[in-house]
Amino acid sequence: MSPRALRTTALILTTSIAFLGCENMTPEQNAGIFGGVAGAAAGSIARAAGASPTESLIAGAAVGAVTAVTVYIIAKRKASERQRKIAEERARQFQRRLSENKKATMKKKKVRYIAVDTVKDERTSPKAKKNVMIWDVEREQIVGNNVYDVESTPSVGQTAKFETYAAEYVGTGS
Repeated sequence: MSPRALRTTALILTTSIAFLGCENMTPEQNAGIFGGVAGAAAGSIARAAGASPTESLIAGAAVGAVTAVTVYIIAKRKASERQRKIAEERARQFQRRLSENKKATMKKKKVRYIAVDTVKDERTSPKAKKNVMIWDVEREQIVGNNVYDVESTPSVGQTAKFETYAAEYVGTGS
């Protein structure tokens, strides 16, 4: 990588850390900034690796679009025993049903976490479309004990950000 490209990438990443730390931003603002920064970094890296300006732009735009997928979390709270049990059952069922081809694809994509639906309860926000928990594929267990009320969910198979976890959404896992 050329020194100029390295400096540019370092500047972009440093700037992104400053902006991404803002907690008072809306999910849309965070998605736009995070997607834009990731796209710019990917384009810079592609250009430094010898890609043409057009190829670099395309690579950056694609990464930016994928990175900008967000989940609108309305609330996060401790899961009930029932929510945890159902999320665990659904995640285990999902893993049991995976074909060898899908396992290989997930491994290649380095999917560590999946987001699995669980049941709503009396604490669920009226705005929530789903209650979701995060499952660690490698350790085969729920991550933490948080349930997320989400207003919008990604498509099944799409990767989205849940706080600090990039998780592939699997719905109910069936």
